[in-house]
Amino acid sequence: MSEALQSLLDLLDLERIEENIFRGRSRSAVVPRVFGGQVAAQALVAAGRTVPEDRLAHSLHAYFLRIGDPGAPIVYSVDRIRDGRSFTTRRVVAVQHGQPIFHLSASFQTYEEGMEHQAPMPPAPDPETLPTAAELLPLYADVFTDADVVERILEARESVDLRYVDAPPYGTVGETREPRSQVWFRTNGKLADDPLLHVVLATYVSDMTLLDSILLAHGRGGWVTGDVVGASLDHAMWFHRPFRADEWLLYDQESPSASGGRGLGQARIYTQDGRLAISVIQEGVVRVPR
Repeated sequence: MSEALQSLLDLLDLERIEENIFRGRSRSAVVPRVFGGQVAAQALVAAGRTVPEDRLAHSLHAYFLRIGDPGAPIVYSVDRIRDGRSFTTRRVVAVQHGQPIFHLSASFQTYEEGMEHQAPMPPAPDPETLPTAAELLPLYADVFTDADVVERILEARESVDLRYVDAPPYGTVGETREPRSQVWFRTNGKLADDPLLHVVLATYVSDMTLLDSILLAHGRGGWVTGDVVGASLDHAMWFHRPFRADEWLLYDQESPSASGGRGLGQARIYTQDGRLAISVIQEGVVRVPR
């Protein structure tokens, strides 16, 4: 396991203060605020630690309420909403400086057999044939507003191997494209067999690129080029089938709409052998600077 991945796992390993209260450390993201995927992943860890091990996460719904301060710890308070025969529901509020910054509802279910069907996996190239972040990012350094962006992104992505199928938004600034983006990702190292851990890592990564497809439709490069400002508003995920976050997953993303200073991204995450593992929807603020 890489040091970067171990550092991420340590970040997600919350301190239990009381039965239903946990404390998480924080760290700076590529931008000077807490990365939304970190808060979502930590909140899911807090919820999962109050649920029996035989109940697996099957959905989460979350709202980003305030920008997180990377210099302060985050306290997660878990409300045990319901413990049914098949389903368990938890509500988590993340607090910093006495104010809620994030709200999560998560549901867990015992395993059971049921009807089976899924949307087919779209075509995508072998991830091993695609450039790594270290190979790709320096090619676009001249379009970034900050000379340190490449180094900061690479540092933030050391724990996850994330590879774009086509050029990222900052690679085709000024060129409008179909509002669709694909990336392959996996952790940079093997993980333990704990199912919750793999769900948590996928949650963490899911916030990295989902709004890319919105930018593509308008020829925008994103915050790294200074032509867009924005932030996640809400985030929802449904976990359909077992998967491993340390094996290649295809993140197939698209945007059906943008209006009113907001954009919607929706996606499906497939295992490399074609099983639909996760569905994701996120809305974010996407504004052109005045």
